This record gives sequence, structure tokens and C-alpha cells, in this order.
Amino acid sequence: MARIAPVLAFLLALLPVTAARADSPVVVELFSSQGCSACPPADALLAELATRDDVIALGLHVDYWDYIGWADTFASPQFTRRQYAYARAAGRNMVYTPQMIIGGNDRVVGNEPMQVADLIMSHRDMEYPVQITMSRVDATLTVRAEAAMALPEYPMIVQIVRYDPMRTVEITRGENAGSTVTYANIVTEWTRIGEWTGEAPFSLSLGDASDGPVVAIVQMAGPGAILGAARLD
Repeated sequence: MARIAPVLAFLLALLPVTAARADSPVVVELFSSQGCSACPPADALLAELATRDDVIALGLHVDYWDYIGWADTFASPQFTRRQYAYARAAGRNMVYTPQMIIGGNDRVVGNEPMQVADLIMSHRDMEYPVQITMSRVDATLTVRAEAAMALPEYPMIVQIVRYDPMRTVEITRGENAGSTVTYANIVTEWTRIGEWTGEAPFSLSLGDASDGPVVAIVQMAGPGAILGAARLD
């Protein structure tokens, strides 16, 4: 995997490790592809962010690069649709890789580590209106969300995300042919589990035979701003 530039590592180290709300990490979504020659530096940045407790770094691999000659082994049409939904919510009809969406609102096209760092700091200073807790007992996962302050207009969408913490891929064709890349926090499942008005606490228990990491996200429909998030390792 390409090493992150020393200046970026230094920049990330300068960010305080204490979030404005310890139970509301900043969600960073990276739309990437194994077939995109511009993506490896952004993939490396996401891997750095994945080591932070105050960031939930999620890699969503899209499938619209597959025609170049290498079918991304992690890609899903669902993630392509999600990226297009973000574009439509912003009044645009084009999507790009790499692209990071921070907090559901801010978009960064390309590999722009200083801009990403600034936006993470800005989102960490926000007061998140939703507090989320999760617990896993035996084969049951329970997700709870509660309004911690006045909420924006609803509906709000409650989502569960699962990811693979690390995978290494040997790419033999396409723009990155000959490269071996290690990817972090590869999203394997993104499931909408309900809508919520915020008038009463949300609680839902799900069958869960997995012992892997899981994330709960409450987000404005659109998709829009992320109002709260939590991770269970």
C-alpha cells in the first residue's frame, strides 16, 4: 500500500483526539475503486483515518470503473447508487472517484488531505443532536437512538453498516495493473433498518451472528447530514 505523505501524517497527528461528543465520531465515506489510478492515495488516507477513535472511516467501492478491465472485488451497485444520491442531493449529476463525503454534508473530490483534516475538525466541533448506543449479547444486536437536543425536520433514517477492517488485493489488469493494495474498512453491508421522528427514543434488536465491527448511523433523508453515529468493534 502506498505510504501516506509525512506531511499528512504530521497534519493528522496535530488533530486533537477528543471529539466534541465522544459518542459521536465523524463519519467519513470514501467512494473508491480498485480500477481507478487516482484512488490509491485516497485509500491510504482512509487507512490512516481508520486508526482514529474519533472518526468512522468507511470505504465504499463503486462499480462504474469495472469496464476499464478490472472488476473491483469489493464493488457494489448499491454503493454507486448511494454516491449518485449524494450528488443529486447537492444538485449535481456527476460523480467522481476518489470522493470523500464527511458528515453526510461536505464533499471532497480527489485526494485533498488538508481539506479533509479541516472538515473533520469542523465536524468534530459540532454538537450532534442524536446519541446512539449499541450492544451485542449472544446473537442479538440492539441499537438505541435518543434525541440529545432539538432535532431538525424528519424523517431521519437509521442505518446499520458492516465492514471488513483490512484486505489486500493484487490487481492484475486495468489502470492499477501490477499493484498490490491494502484497503481499510471495506464496507460489506449498508442496511436501512428504520425511519425515526425523534419524538420517542428509537430501539431495535436484530439477529446478529457476526462478531465483526458494526456501525449505526442516524442521517437525514436525502441522504443528508449525519446526526449521530456509533461503532461497536
